[in-house]
Amino acid sequence: MVEPMEHMRNTIVKRAEAARAATPRRHPVTPELRDDSRVGSRVEFRRIRAPRAFEEIADQIRKELSDRRLRAGDRLPPERALAAQFGVSRNTLREALRSLENAGLLRLRKGATGGAFVRESTGDAIITGLRDMFHLGAISPEHLTEARVLIESIAVRTACERASADDIAALNANIAAAETAARDKIDFYDQAAIHLEFHRILARATKNPVMVIVMEALVDVMQHFIRAIGQKRNPWVIPSRRRFMKHFAAGESDAAVAEMEQHLERLNRYYLSLLKEKDRAEAADE
Repeated sequence: MVEPMEHMRNTIVKRAEAARAATPRRHPVTPELRDDSRVGSRVEFRRIRAPRAFEEIADQIRKELSDRRLRAGDRLPPERALAAQFGVSRNTLREALRSLENAGLLRLRKGATGGAFVRESTGDAIITGLRDMFHLGAISPEHLTEARVLIESIAVRTACERASADDIAALNANIAAAETAARDKIDFYDQAAIHLEFHRILARATKNPVMVIVMEALVDVMQHFIRAIGQKRNPWVIPSRRRFMKHFAAGESDAAVAEMEQHLERLNRYYLSLLKEKDRAEAADE
């Protein structure tokens, strides 16, 4: 971050104080929100001179997040004061804040207690990005299914070493729920959601937040893929789950990985064949 000169810093502080004094407070600030005056004491921004000013504003805010001067729950200074610090119009500032909101870094609230707040860390941007890439064709079904096998294999091996008794109980409970759903013949997509939740539980058992986010993104796209190919039930998921859990609970990572890979590769071949059938049917109707 480029440090401003001392007289500029004094000017910025005075402008921020004047802006706060001029704004009536109709409602008290909710307890969970941090006082933006404390944020202002450790965060400073420099004036913008770039043609695409909103991008430089976003980059500066990202730098403050990276340097931990802005943290989850912090509220940025009021819009008027922040625009004055950057030396831009409020419309340009809003464009930058919206871009950061779309990236999952900020949360924008309206009203007397509103403003721009730093969000808690989530994987929403990754999940949405992967989903959009799939819908746009940048990720093919073949890419998706292959990546799923590779990532799941790593997740299984890691979870096999780190899973707690509660993790194993959650996986077994998921299988029991899937058996009940199949016996009661509930909606196909509801059953598919139960099966996919098994993989989320497995990812959480790795105790690695990156793996959890990546698995969540894959599961999200798989849900869209399954809906695209239509309703086709298969009988081998639950038996494979039972074989897998026998190895997993015993800490037999090689056997657990082999069972999961064999199951997913069979499932992938099935899904891709259904997709080809659907494509042929649609081509015949044209």
